[in-house]
Amino acid sequence: MDSKVVSRRWAERSGEYSPEYYAYYGPNETSETICDTLERFVDRDAAILELGCSSGRHLAHLYEHGFETLAGIDVNNDAFDVMAETYPELAAEGTFYHDRIEAVVDDFEENQFDVVYSVETLQHLHPDVEWVFEDLARITDDLLITVENEGEAESDSAQSADPDVTYVNDEFPLYHRNWNQVFTEFAFVEVDAESGKRDTVRTFRSTAE
Repeated sequence: MDSKVVSRRWAERSGEYSPEYYAYYGPNETSETICDTLERFVDRDAAILELGCSSGRHLAHLYEHGFETLAGIDVNNDAFDVMAETYPELAAEGTFYHDRIEAVVDDFEENQFDVVYSVETLQHLHPDVEWVFEDLARITDDLLITVENEGEAESDSAQSADPDVTYVNDEFPLYHRNWNQVFTEFAFVEVDAESGKRDTVRTFRSTAE
């Protein structure tokens, strides 16, 4: 299964893990964790990008807490229609891109965003588009946050060229990577990390001058 097949399946996703699914459940503990982290490190006027924003529950939580310069990328065909129905102020005020992450980020300027974050999204990127990780570092001026399922990758002494893969509902590949090893190669230093039952939350700050 190549990256285009994976993207197409997410673009057409309905039911569980769809934009409607996430809109139904709304902001959660992860939303609060991201907000708390941003309040710790950046000002309210920070330019923020979410990768794989779906219908916007995490961004909506940030918006409610005073962060207003918000942007998101999502491949699902229904994501932004559901956002407009569920979080109309966010949909009106934010900037959104309906496409694959790897098709969008190359067009962003260096250090365009103060904050870039991902919640269970980078883990689905196929190895043939891993070049995008360096681009994410390029567009991030200050803070990069990953909330991803790392699986056994956490204990690996070195990042494998081929990450371990499992499948969500025997359908969607989930690539387990150690995100510390990925992003510290690109002038970022990890300033916080917390392992949960499923995901590891890592916060990185840019050391680039």
